[in-house]
Amino acid sequence: MSKDLLNSIINDIEARIDSVELNPSVWNVGEVFYLWDGVAKVSGLGQVSYNEVVEFESGAKGIALNLEEHFVWVVVLSGFNSIKEGEKVYSSGKVLEVPVGKGLIGRVVDSLWNPVDGLGDIKSSENYPIERVATWVMARKSVHEPMATGIKAIDALVPIGRGQRELIIGDRQTGKTQIAIDAILNQKGQWVTCVYVAIGQKEWKIARIVEELKKRWAMDYTIVVAAWASSPASMQYLAPYAGCAMAEYFMFNKEHSLIIYDDLTKQANAYREMSLLLRRPPGREAYPWDVFYTHSRLLERASKLNDELGAGSMTALPIIETQAWDVSAYIPTNVISITDGQIFLESNLFNAGQKPAINVWLSVSRVWGSAQIKGMKKVSGTLKLDLAQYRELAAFSQFASDLDPETKAQLDRWARMMELLKQWVYSPVTVEKQICSIYAGWKGYLDSIDVSKVAKFEHDLYSTLDEEKTILESISKEKQMTEETETKLVEVIKKVVELNK
Repeated sequence: MSKDLLNSIINDIEARIDSVELNPSVWNVGEVFYLWDGVAKVSGLGQVSYNEVVEFESGAKGIALNLEEHFVWVVVLSGFNSIKEGEKVYSSGKVLEVPVGKGLIGRVVDSLWNPVDGLGDIKSSENYPIERVATWVMARKSVHEPMATGIKAIDALVPIGRGQRELIIGDRQTGKTQIAIDAILNQKGQWVTCVYVAIGQKEWKIARIVEELKKRWAMDYTIVVAAWASSPASMQYLAPYAGCAMAEYFMFNKEHSLIIYDDLTKQANAYREMSLLLRRPPGREAYPWDVFYTHSRLLERASKLNDELGAGSMTALPIIETQAWDVSAYIPTNVISITDGQIFLESNLFNAGQKPAINVWLSVSRVWGSAQIKGMKKVSGTLKLDLAQYRELAAFSQFASDLDPETKAQLDRWARMMELLKQWVYSPVTVEKQICSIYAGWKGYLDSIDVSKVAKFEHDLYSTLDEEKTILESISKEKQMTEETETKLVEVIKKVVELNK
């Protein structure tokens, strides 16, 4: 062999050696050891992290929740029926993310952000992790902007501010969901994007709610995340976190969002089911020890950001269902301690026709006047205390054979005030109109009207105010009632009262 040929062979070998890739890809691979009820026990995933997404050879997906020395317990999110024992499992190195952005507005999606409304694929260029550390205290600002719900009993007695977490609690069939839907309807034209998370609800109920929102053009600014009752426990558990990430996008982009969790009782039940299947030790009422953390890390993400971060906000209205008015149960007490106030709905009031059936004595908002304009503060200052006293006095008067004229006059006025706070479903009222109607009852102009005619008086008052636009425009502009506006309003009220005597 010639020397030139030998050198050529040597150079070729050296070139090939230099081109060899010495950084091989390392895959963290496991194997399915056991399967049951939506849970897979996997061996070999030594480098997997908590809440990391894992992918099965069959195409199924899951999240790693229990990390043990020799095994990893994976909750399967999709494709459980296609998994077989012995198949390979791969860690992805990623946490669960959801698409976010304006492309989701008007859509109905499931917990894994798959569209379920038949309107095609979702267009989104950005993803947010479903789990995120809540905004730290120094990045927040105090709640000072009203988040009007359009419900007189709430906006006057337990006002909600942008960035607040206000709990809606009560037994089943007391109107909890209706309050949330009315709050969404009232955000029309307020530049607030709403996210409604339905957890463990029946499919027909979610479909009816979506239809009502469409009928009133509320889906133009609303996203619906649906995890119905037939969905696996994992999907019901993840739904609030997915919805929260979608709502956070608007907060971090200098906008405002409102998120409804309907309801967190069912999410807690789903988490209990998952935890028992994962062989975690049961605690009080069989819930796992970290169920409080499950709700706190979700609700703490609602906040009002400071001006440096754009002054965006995310307001949360979680719903909790009680059993026979047992507010001292585990989950209700947990969520009460996390939120900034609560709206208690009472079955007795609901059955008596007082709708919304808000228990004035037990309901509270910890931001109070900070979430009201000056005009509302003026007319509702002592209203909550007066109505709470009315319930006590009305109960006492049932056993009294004779009442003095002053007490009877008080009861009559408060009875008309309670009638004035009643409201039809899907009929939110603007704050300006609320101020005018409450003013009429507060000042005693309704004393000469029969209780049965209060609803008609209110309807006639609103119709007259729509014609006399200067009153509403003045309150809207000044955020309070000037002397001139008050004089005009008194004239309008007296005129409407005469028509209803």
